Amino acid sequence: MTQPEKIYNTAVEATLEVIGGKWKPVILFHLTFGKKRNSEFKTLIPAITQKVLTQQLRELEEEGIILRISYNQVPPKVEYELTDYGMSLKDLLHHMCRWGEGHMERKYEGKAVVRANDPLESVNHT
Repeated sequence: MTQPEKIYNTAVEATLEVIGGKWKPVILFHLTFGKKRNSEFKTLIPAITQKVLTQQLRELEEEGIILRISYNQVPPKVEYELTDYGMSLKDLLHHMCRWGEGHMERKYEGKAVVRANDPLESVNHT
């Protein structure tokens, strides 16, 4: 079955169609540092509900951005990781993080903080 022609005004729209929204970029950013389990996402992103987390992970899996790894054991164990295709977003996501740092400084003049578990704090900012 052929896909109907899809028209975008800019390729940014195509990117946002896949990774846009409040939580997908945050989920993907954390996955750039390695596999994560559901409980790790809940610790890293405490404001996200379980329902939304599950929905976002499914959508990213459907797009081929992440891989869901289910281990056949008791209790059940599931991990998520970026596919090679998903890993192609790493530089974009890290640049977004750095831009956000500059924006916070500009807008809030040092009165905004990133929680201490921000993985980029230990990454070279060049």
